[in-house]
Amino acid sequence: PPPMVAVLPAPAPPPRPVTLLPIPTPPPLNTDAFDWLDLFAFLNSPADSYQIPHPPPSPADSYQIPHPPPSPASASPTAEEELAALLERGKERERARRAGHRRLRQRQVKAETEAWARAAEEYRQLEREMLDRHLAPQLPYVKSLFLGWFEPLRDAVARDQDVQRRKRVKHVYAKYLLLLPAEKVAVIVMHKMMGLLMSSKDGCGSVRVVQAAHSIGEAVEREYKVQAFFQKTRRKTRSKTESENDPGLDKEQAKCRKLVKSLVRRRKLTEAQKLVQQEIELEEWGTEAQVKLGTRLIELLLDSAFVQSPADQTPDSSPDFRPAFKHVLRKPIVENGRLKKKHFVIECDPLVHEGFESTARHVEIPYLPMLVPPTKWKGYDKGGHLFLPSYVMRTHGVKDQKEAIKSVPRKQLRKVFEALDILGGTKWRVNRRVHDVVETIWSRGGGIAGLVDKGNIPLPEQPETEDPDEIQKWKWSVKKTKKANRELHAERCDTELKLSVARKMREEDGFYYPHNLDFRGRAYPMHPHLSHLGSDLCRGVLEYAEGRPLGKSGLRWLKIHLANKYGGGIEKLSHESKLTFVEDHLPDIFDSAANPVDGNCWWINAEDPFQCLAACMDLSNALESSSPHGAVSHLPIHQDGSCNGLQHYAALGRDYMGAAAVNLVPGEKPADIYSEIAARVLDVVREDSMKDPATDPSVPLAKLRTWTLVAYRWIGSWSSRQ
Repeated sequence: PPPMVAVLPAPAPPPRPVTLLPIPTPPPLNTDAFDWLDLFAFLNSPADSYQIPHPPPSPADSYQIPHPPPSPASASPTAEEELAALLERGKERERARRAGHRRLRQRQVKAETEAWARAAEEYRQLEREMLDRHLAPQLPYVKSLFLGWFEPLRDAVARDQDVQRRKRVKHVYAKYLLLLPAEKVAVIVMHKMMGLLMSSKDGCGSVRVVQAAHSIGEAVEREYKVQAFFQKTRRKTRSKTESENDPGLDKEQAKCRKLVKSLVRRRKLTEAQKLVQQEIELEEWGTEAQVKLGTRLIELLLDSAFVQSPADQTPDSSPDFRPAFKHVLRKPIVENGRLKKKHFVIECDPLVHEGFESTARHVEIPYLPMLVPPTKWKGYDKGGHLFLPSYVMRTHGVKDQKEAIKSVPRKQLRKVFEALDILGGTKWRVNRRVHDVVETIWSRGGGIAGLVDKGNIPLPEQPETEDPDEIQKWKWSVKKTKKANRELHAERCDTELKLSVARKMREEDGFYYPHNLDFRGRAYPMHPHLSHLGSDLCRGVLEYAEGRPLGKSGLRWLKIHLANKYGGGIEKLSHESKLTFVEDHLPDIFDSAANPVDGNCWWINAEDPFQCLAACMDLSNALESSSPHGAVSHLPIHQDGSCNGLQHYAALGRDYMGAAAVNLVPGEKPADIYSEIAARVLDVVREDSMKDPATDPSVPLAKLRTWTLVAYRWIGSWSSRQ
């Protein structure tokens, strides 16, 4: 072999000097715009409750290395400069995201803690304006009623508070009545009472006394707990600052703890409780205390709130003042086939009832959707809103349910908490295009697309005959018409409440719904008016704040969703038939999206018109874009189970026929178990109708039922074809 040659390694290049990039210092905080509420929110919330969510980066926001234009005087940027620019850009974006989240959190804290205080201050300013100008300010009708009730009710609450302070033997509600200022209590009572009366479904402007008392007492308790928390936080912050400046305070706290232990050993529990009262966690008042406090406050409202008849009286007559609310005993009635027992209600005067439709935008709603993600659930009353008392389960005052959910180990409820956190962390926003259509139709009087008509049904004219039967028919028709008008009035109030929330949240980039459970374990949003589980109006106005590209599968499911929302029997067809239906009606879909109000209005005939309109707009945007599969959609695609209970039974029993009837196995088109049961019942009744009437007396009844079932099936198939 050839001799081996030693090969020396090449000399290593000299190391390049590493330049340490300077870390930019963040800009100083603007202390003038920094509110102490925001500081308390950050200091007293769990660490994971205020972590800022990082949304997935979009193509426009992806971290791309900037390429500045080369200048003739300098060479191309080095790798260090590009990296420094990249880091600086990321830090600026992170600072902007944190600052925006901090502002939203501060607004949410103020919305939860200062709602009633702002309302009380508004009435005080209106009173001062009225006194300075020597006349009432120009206000909406119900707002003027609130202003007229505020001062008498506030004074009545203040007098009752003074009486309870001087009494040796106080009423049960006394200690709760003294916890808040009189003006704040007055505002809570007025707005809660009007909100309950507006939400009443009977259309008579009435609410049960127990329901109203419990709601008002619960609202007072919530407000007190919020204020007590902030007072406790201020004391802790102040004492912490003082203890840092004065080490002697630590010795005083140690002495206080020793004194408490000594009092407990000597069985002087009352004195010990007074010393630690401010440090003990606030307990729930209970339903009994809430109802007793609410009953007393309702009594003060009945004695303080009055309305005046319109100015159609003679100059010599005294003004007609009458109570705005009355305590009435309702007699037993039969409604919807059920007997309602006699019960006491609070009923408002007709003058107050007439102004309900314009009241929604002036009624304070403290449980608005949240601007920041809800606090993660960690216990029965730990989670949901930042400061408003929130409970993981709606017990409605049932102590056994409350104690049962409290006794469950936290580890066992971890999956439930995680599910509620996922639902609450979903970001929503108002679909502005659909909301504009709703507002336009509502301003024109409603009456279409499922919106209630703003006009009442005219009362039938009294017949000129003296026939008692005709007179009795006329009286019954008048009674039915008045009942229908009351129901229309209640629906208009409910619509106004929903639209009021939509108007308030319209300009927000997104909001969240904290969720909790009912006694069955079903999750619901804690906001009562506008939510994604509401009516067609609510679902059509809401959409996801964070969109996603459709893709091929998403575009297909968007078309299926549109067909399902159109309804009329289309939802029972196969997927391919639904896609064909959408393709055949593309001109109508484009027209509905472009001219929803003044066009052909194809979407109005749908079973869920506003959800159908939202789908038309979304599909139109996708098909008109250069890349339909890449179009970003914000629309929720609804998919629901069919007979979930029977699905579980079929799966547990391995019942193939039952699984096919409830869509657990693939099929050509969606199965409808109700139609199958109706068909089998019809076959059985037909067999009975063919028997000999002489031997079976039920044959005539079977024949009648046969014709009835055939008529129902014919009507159902006819409506599906239409």
